[in-house]
Amino acid sequence: MDLHKILKYFAYAFGIIGAILALLIMTGSDGMIDNILYVTYIVLFVVIALILIYVVKGIFAGNIKKTLTTVGLFLAVILISYLISSGTDLDLKQFNDKGLGITEGVSKNVGAGLYAFYFLSVIAIGATLLSSIKKLLNK
Repeated sequence: MDLHKILKYFAYAFGIIGAILALLIMTGSDGMIDNILYVTYIVLFVVIALILIYVVKGIFAGNIKKTLTTVGLFLAVILISYLISSGTDLDLKQFNDKGLGITEGVSKNVGAGLYAFYFLSVIAIGATLLSSIKKLLNK
C-alpha cells in the first residue's frame, strides 16, 4: 500500500470521527467540545509531522537547492511581514483593562502573522490561476 492510500484512510477515519463528534455537540452534549479539540490537535500534529517528513525527504532526495530556496522565500515573507507590521495599530488599554496583558510586541507578532497569511494567500491564489491559465494555453 502506498502513502497516498494510507493518508486517504486516515482522512476518512478523521472525517467519520469528526462527524460523530459534531453530531454529539449538536445534540447538546457540551463535554464533547473537548473531544473535538483533541481530534483537531491530532490532525494538526499529523499534518506538521508529514510536512517535516516531506521536507527532510526532499532534502535527502537531492532537491536541496529547491527546498532551501522555498524555505528561504517563506522566511523572507515572514521577515517582510514582521517588518511592515507596526504593533501600534490599536488601543491596547482596553485589552489590558480586561487583564489580557497584550503588549506592543504581541500586537506586532499578530500583525506579522496576519500579513504573512495575506501574502501567502495571494501567492497561492496567483500560482493556482497562473497554472490554470498555462494549462488552458497549452491545449
